[in-house]
Amino acid sequence: MSEATSPDDRAVGPPERLHPLFLLGGLTRSLRSLAGAYALIAWLAFTKGAWLAVLAALALLLFGLIGVVIYWTRFEFRVGADEIRIDHGIVSRTHRSIPFDRIQDVDITQGPLQRLLGLAKVTFETGGGSAGRHAEEGALQMITLERAEQIRVLVRSRGQRAATVPAASAAESVRDGPVYAMSFSRLLLAGTFNFSLAVLGVLFGLTQTVGDTAGFDPLSESFWRNALSAGDPVARYAEQHRAAAAIAGALLLVLIGFATGLVRTIIREFGFRLDRIDVGLRRRRGLLTRTDVTLPVRRAQAVVVGTGPVRDRFGWRELKLQSLARDEDGKGDHVLAPLAKDGEVDAILAQLGWRRLAVSAPWQPISLAYVSAFAIALSPLFLAAAVQALFVWPLAVPYGAGLLAVIALRWLAWRRTAFALDDDRLLIRGGWWRRSLTILPVAKIQSIDLSENFITRWFGTATLRFGVAGGGSTGHSIPAIPRAAARELRDELLGTGA
Repeated sequence: MSEATSPDDRAVGPPERLHPLFLLGGLTRSLRSLAGAYALIAWLAFTKGAWLAVLAALALLLFGLIGVVIYWTRFEFRVGADEIRIDHGIVSRTHRSIPFDRIQDVDITQGPLQRLLGLAKVTFETGGGSAGRHAEEGALQMITLERAEQIRVLVRSRGQRAATVPAASAAESVRDGPVYAMSFSRLLLAGTFNFSLAVLGVLFGLTQTVGDTAGFDPLSESFWRNALSAGDPVARYAEQHRAAAAIAGALLLVLIGFATGLVRTIIREFGFRLDRIDVGLRRRRGLLTRTDVTLPVRRAQAVVVGTGPVRDRFGWRELKLQSLARDEDGKGDHVLAPLAKDGEVDAILAQLGWRRLAVSAPWQPISLAYVSAFAIALSPLFLAAAVQALFVWPLAVPYGAGLLAVIALRWLAWRRTAFALDDDRLLIRGGWWRRSLTILPVAKIQSIDLSENFITRWFGTATLRFGVAGGGSTGHSIPAIPRAAARELRDELLGTGA
C-alpha cells in the first residue's frame, strides 16, 4: 500500500505543506546565515574582478534557493484526530508525532507581510520545552491564518477531551469582553515611562567615542555652533558658555531616549488586549508583528508587579506573569498589563484565581548589611579614587561622586526591600528605581538555595533564592537576611520546620 493511502496516514490525516510564500522567507533566512560567503564575494570583487563576484553571488543565490525548495518539498504535516505529525529533513528524515493532550498551547504569530497576506506562524508548545531545536520542529512556519485558527481550535478541543464541542463555539470562548485593553493614549503614556537609563548610557558612550567622527556630540559647543545658524542667539550662547552647551546636549540625549522608548513601546504593545477564555488568558499585541498567545492558568508560576519612582507616584503598575508557557521571545515572563492601576491589576489576578495585591502584609525588612557589604565590596574602587585624588584631583571628584551615588541608590533600595509570608504565598518587595513586588505561591516553590560569601558571613546574613518550574528571566531572591531567620524561613516554606 502506498504511503499516501496507508492506514497510518489516514489516521493522522492527509499530508499538508507550508504556504509557497515560505520559499521567499526561507531564502531570506538562508542567505542571512551565509555571512562568510559575503566576505568571499567582496574579496573576489576587489581582487579578481566584478564579473567573478557576480557569478559567485548568483551561485550563492541559486544554492540557497535549491536548498529552500528541497526543504519545502520535504516538509509535511498531518493533522489527525488525536495528534499532529511533522515530517521534515533532507538527508536525515525526522517524523515527529505530537499528541494533542501533550500540547500545552498553540501560539499564532503574524509579521507585517503575513498579516497583509493572511498568513501566520503556528508554534506548538509542549511540556518537553519550547526552545532551540524542539521549538522549530514543533512549528509551522507559514500557513494560512484560517488553517492556523482551525488547528488551534482542534488542538484545544481534543486536548481538553471535548471533541464534541463545535469548532465555531470552541474558537476562543472570550468571556464578557476584555479583562484589560490599552487605549492609544495609555499606550503613549506607557512609552513615556519606558525610558531606560541603559539607553541614555549607550547614547552618552557613543557621543564620547565616535561622536567626533560621526559629527554628533551634542555635549560640545561646536555641535550647536554647526547645527544652528551663525547668527542664532542659541548658537552664540552655546559658544560662549560650554556648560550651557553640555546641558542642552544632555537634554537632547534624554529626548532621544524618550523617543526610543516610545517607538519601542508602540511597536510592541500596539492593540494590547487581554481576554479571559476557557483555559486561561489570551493576549494579543503588536504593530508590525502581531502575536496571539494563550496563557493557561494552571501553568502560572509567579506574578511580578513592577513600577518606578515616577510611575509609583501616579499609581501606575506593570504586571508580568511567569509561566511554563513561553512567549514569542522564548522567555517565560509574559506582560499581562504594560500600564495599569491597582484595581486593574487586582481584576487580572482574580481571573488567575489569585488574591488581590496585599494592602497590609506582615513585612519584614532585611539587614542593613545589604548596604554595608556592598560598600565593602566597592572599597577597592574607593581606594583607587583616593590614589587618583593625589595626582589628578579634578578627575577624582566625579569618580568618587559616582561611587557615592551608587551606594546611595543601594541604600534607597534597602529601604524598600522586604518580604512577607502571607498565608499560602510569599511576597518579595525590592528595588528603588526598578521597583518590584513578586507574588510567589508557596506551592510553586520547588527549591530554595541558601547562599553566603565571606563578606555576608562576617555580617551574619545570607541570601535565599527560590526556584520555580520554568525559570524565567526574573529571579526570585531575598538578600541580606539574618542567617538564623533565613534557615527558619527556608524550613517553613519547605514544610520541614517544627
